Amino acid sequence: MPQREKVKMPASVFALSMELGLRYVGMWPDAPCALFCRCVWILTTTIVQTCQYWYLILHFRTEDLLNLTDSLSVALEYTVMFSKLIILWLNSRIFNDVLASMAIDWREAALNDVQIMTGKASLSRYFSNLIIGLHSAAAFSYGLGVLVQSSRSDETNANGVPIREFTLKLQLPFECNQSPRYEVVQCLEFLHQLSASAVTGMLNSLVVTFVLHTCGQIDILCDALKNLSPGKYTHRLTSSVAGELVVRHQKIIDFSDKIERIFCYIALMQFMSSTLVICCLGYMVVTSISNVQDSESVDSPALMKAIIFCMAATVEAFIFCFCGEYLSAKSKIIGDAAYKSLWYDLKPEQNRFILLIMLRSQKRLTITVGKMSDLSLEGFTTIIKASVSYISVLHAMS
Repeated sequence: MPQREKVKMPASVFALSMELGLRYVGMWPDAPCALFCRCVWILTTTIVQTCQYWYLILHFRTEDLLNLTDSLSVALEYTVMFSKLIILWLNSRIFNDVLASMAIDWREAALNDVQIMTGKASLSRYFSNLIIGLHSAAAFSYGLGVLVQSSRSDETNANGVPIREFTLKLQLPFECNQSPRYEVVQCLEFLHQLSASAVTGMLNSLVVTFVLHTCGQIDILCDALKNLSPGKYTHRLTSSVAGELVVRHQKIIDFSDKIERIFCYIALMQFMSSTLVICCLGYMVVTSISNVQDSESVDSPALMKAIIFCMAATVEAFIFCFCGEYLSAKSKIIGDAAYKSLWYDLKPEQNRFILLIMLRSQKRLTITVGKMSDLSLEGFTTIIKASVSYISVLHAMS
């Protein structure tokens, strides 16, 4: 069996934050301790998820919907993040093939092509840092809001021990409200939630990076079609260039299919969970505003953490829907570029290559939601509409 070529990605393709995130979860090619990193994530996340759902089962009461929705939204975000990681690990071979294809595209790119690819890579790095920063800021503000709420609480249990708020609502098998256990558990929970949020942002940035690279290759193909002219080349060379364009188009289709195989079920989970998470967090925002105390003041820490966390969840859903819409829109211009090329000046045997590109471009490139429907901005509006409807139902119940 031939040995797999080592993937050497140019430094300009991925943002440093994304590369560190991929190394952190054991997905960067030839990264040391990749298996160890995966085992640590599986162990720690399994423990956290078990304690989270144990807490939900014990506190599943409709008279305290605010606490229930708060716990459920965080637990769902953890479940989605962990499921995304598992899917990515299971598709590690396809993921490495995608990275290898990107490395080959950079290695074989002409000077004009590099300019287009560099522009897309710059956009990718910018959005990656923005998305990862937003998720990290959401986790940090959520933890800060919990700490402020805990400092204001004067509740005690039957033994007179103060009941303190934790960053993650977990049902632990030991008492941890007293110092120094409280400080240790609080720090561990905060660090783990911050890491999980950063990994969630990294996974969302991954689809942006792949889609932007695909769109860069589409722009290169369209420019080549516009510049295809029999006056620039000999008859033999024109046929060779037209054949290379067909091969390049097929590479784009194959690359898009690999992205679809990695992210279709991730998008399905994202589509379902975003509706519930935005619903829970939106309910917290509405309740925090409506629950005015005697002093006519709003519960600011709860409102702050709910709003920022809700923004992050909304952006997370928007990223997937926008990437699917953008990829579909860009794939349509291939057929237009082929039609606008100087195909009428070519020989009949050369026109067959252009006709083949036209026929293949009729099928749009897209990312599907579990192979059932295409990701689009219309799907994003469906998520928002459903979430708002559920928020009104929960608010009426309370």
